[in-house]
Amino acid sequence: MTKDVIIKISGLQYLEEQNPEEPIEVITNGEYYNRNGKHYLKYDEITEGADGVSNCTVKFKEDSFELLKKGSSNVHMVFESGKKNVTYYKTPFGNILIGLDTSSIHVDEREEEILIDVKYGMDINYEFLADCHISMSICPRESGDFKLVS
Repeated sequence: MTKDVIIKISGLQYLEEQNPEEPIEVITNGEYYNRNGKHYLKYDEITEGADGVSNCTVKFKEDSFELLKKGSSNVHMVFESGKKNVTYYKTPFGNILIGLDTSSIHVDEREEEILIDVKYGMDINYEFLADCHISMSICPRESGDFKLVS
C-alpha cells in the first residue's frame, strides 16, 4: 500500500424502535503508514455546522481500532473487540460522555485495498443511544479502481 490513499468512511446507526438512519459517507484523501505491525491513517475532516477542520488519526490492527480527532472537535475513541471504553467527545457545542461497547472488529488486508468493519453500541451519559457500524475502505490514490457512483 502506498502513502497517498483515498479513504471511504461509511457510518450507520440503528436507533431503538426506528429504521436505520441514512448512512453517513465521507470520501477523502489521506496518508497511510504501517509501522511495527500497526496501521495508521491521517486525514482532515470538516465538522458540519462548525468552523474549522479536525485532524484525524486512525490507528488499527486486527483486534483494535482507535480514532483521534484534534481541531474543531476533539476525541480519542478506542474500540477493542469485546470491551467497553468510555471517553469525552469535545465538540463546539460542549462535552459529551460517550461509551463504546465494541462487538466486533474485522480488518481485511488485500494487496491494493484495506477494508475495516467495526460494530459497536454507543451510549451517552451511560444511557444506550444506538447500535452503530463503521466501514472504511483504503486504497492507493493512483490505483484507478476508485469510482464515485451516485
